[in-house]
Amino acid sequence: MKILMLSKALVVGTYQRKAEELAALPGVELTVAVPPVWHEPGAGPVELERRHTNGYQLAVLPMWLNGHFHLHFYPGLKRLVELIKPDVFHIDEESFNFATFQGMQLGVQHRAKCCFYNWANIDRRYPPPFSSFERYNLKHAAAAIAGNHEAAEIIERHGYEGPIHVLPQFGVDPELFYPAPEPLPETPFRVGYFGRMLEQKGLLDLVEAMARLPDNVHLLLVGYGDLLPKVETRVGELKLQQRVEIKPRVASGDVADEMRKIHTFVLPSRTTSRWKEQFGRVLPEAMASGVPPIGSTSGEIPHVIGDAGLIFREGDPADLADKIRTLMEQPELRMELARKGRQRALDYYTQRALAKQYYDVYQQMLEQP
Repeated sequence: MKILMLSKALVVGTYQRKAEELAALPGVELTVAVPPVWHEPGAGPVELERRHTNGYQLAVLPMWLNGHFHLHFYPGLKRLVELIKPDVFHIDEESFNFATFQGMQLGVQHRAKCCFYNWANIDRRYPPPFSSFERYNLKHAAAAIAGNHEAAEIIERHGYEGPIHVLPQFGVDPELFYPAPEPLPETPFRVGYFGRMLEQKGLLDLVEAMARLPDNVHLLLVGYGDLLPKVETRVGELKLQQRVEIKPRVASGDVADEMRKIHTFVLPSRTTSRWKEQFGRVLPEAMASGVPPIGSTSGEIPHVIGDAGLIFREGDPADLADKIRTLMEQPELRMELARKGRQRALDYYTQRALAKQYYDVYQQMLEQP
């Protein structure tokens, strides 16, 4: 099975582990095409890393209109497709992007079975030319992959009639994210949040919940963003300085160590008119670390957590405080959720588990007439 995967996300070295795991499966000849750099809007350039590149070919293609999610494309892609003649062409872009349209046309011309990857979980009707890109891609794809259940429903509403698979884009490394070797002291009870500090992440709800909890509950916030000054101000207004620790920047290699220092992880995301939580990548990291997650009802969060954590009503600090108190007062429940979470991460959310799930999707694509 010759597989070509076009993915700007795979400039990130840790994500390349999925490609290694996929390439190790029976009968796979994998080529991964990436740009030399991706200019992430609002965050700057992400240079290509070469961290996990064993067992497959890494092809570096120049990208035009770099930094434009929906308009970028690869002038050298035609030659690469002609050279490889893939059986399966995985275009790791949304159905309404020009790069997906470019790849889909080339795949169809060379009789490859093609799929795309959609994250979008807010239903929108796209103006030309993006509506034309979407119509073409939905018509010609052998499979659609969605990062969340709402994205899958939207793909269907927009007219796609083929198979849809709900899968995360990348997984977690269980050798990096693993449970603490010894149980943490019961007090202080440490709550954590790691990620961007933005309005829609619901961090002010988490701070408000802390004000409803006893003094032996402490909060660790790891991350930065536009909301950080408001968070610091509210912590001061509620006189929580002694109980809230903020670390704006932590080295990526140290995140797993910080995760093992908390009793529960909270993802308090809030849905807006333009955004809802698409997945919550840090949730599998917490579960793999044996840290029970508490998540809001926003978007995909309940599906990711499953039966391995607790869910609260988004935008409700009182309900969040109750869930934190439940885990603090019931260590047996906390241990049970930790066990379930670790197993859930191993079964569904590691790079190896995901590689096998993608492999099964590709096999089904090739079996279609």
